[in-house]
Amino acid sequence: MNIDVKEITKELSEIITNAMNYPAIKLAELVIQLAKDLIKRLRKKVAILVDEVFQAIGLDKAEAYVKSLLNLIEYPPEPYENIVIIVATSEGFSRWRIGRHRWAGIMPMWNMSRKGFEELYERIPGQKPSFDEVWRLTGGNPYMLAQLYAINWRTTKIIDTLMDEKKLTPGFISKWRKWLELAVEDPDNLWGADVPEELINELIERGLIVYFLRERDPDLWIDEPPPEKDPEISIGRYVAWQTPLHREAVKKALEKFK
Repeated sequence: MNIDVKEITKELSEIITNAMNYPAIKLAELVIQLAKDLIKRLRKKVAILVDEVFQAIGLDKAEAYVKSLLNLIEYPPEPYENIVIIVATSEGFSRWRIGRHRWAGIMPMWNMSRKGFEELYERIPGQKPSFDEVWRLTGGNPYMLAQLYAINWRTTKIIDTLMDEKKLTPGFISKWRKWLELAVEDPDNLWGADVPEELINELIERGLIVYFLRERDPDLWIDEPPPEKDPEISIGRYVAWQTPLHREAVKKALEKFK
């Protein structure tokens, strides 16, 4: 039995090593096939964790892919003891597309709590800004912390990069200036019947905001929910910027393209 698992591990390592030779959708399908092989050979406890797969395979395939994973539970190739499948994504639209199905169970997960984030911050070597400053910039987002560390804490560089990645062009800024200025002041200004739905969809698609935050009941969230409202780190009651740095990128674009 151990030999079987080692064989699958070797196969997975080879796939990862040669990842550039596979199209993204093929890699995603291979995960399902490897999971089937594990169930057949182990017939015990299996955990499958898939992170940010929709960016690779495309949102149009998100529902079908999650349903395929669900079929592993409902129609397994062999009996098993326990299996858990967790698919994580930061893509806002995938939440709506998958969440509309009865077979989907959606739970949001926010950034790290202040205490946990401080523990991570303390492990970073070398000179660095104060924890309070890093917290105000990232809002507890570990990916943005890693990005800041990688560019030697040059905040302006990461803001400029976000402006480029999120396509904050003169045309986009000019079209939505009124609402973007309000959103920079308070993201909850985007919560209302008079806010253009087209703008909300664009901001979600570009990964700039999180829209329609749930009640802060811990049972509704994975780990610790975000605060009820915290302007310092760009969190409103119903809407939040992905991170304070995303807000700063929009703020800089508003200034740059006046």
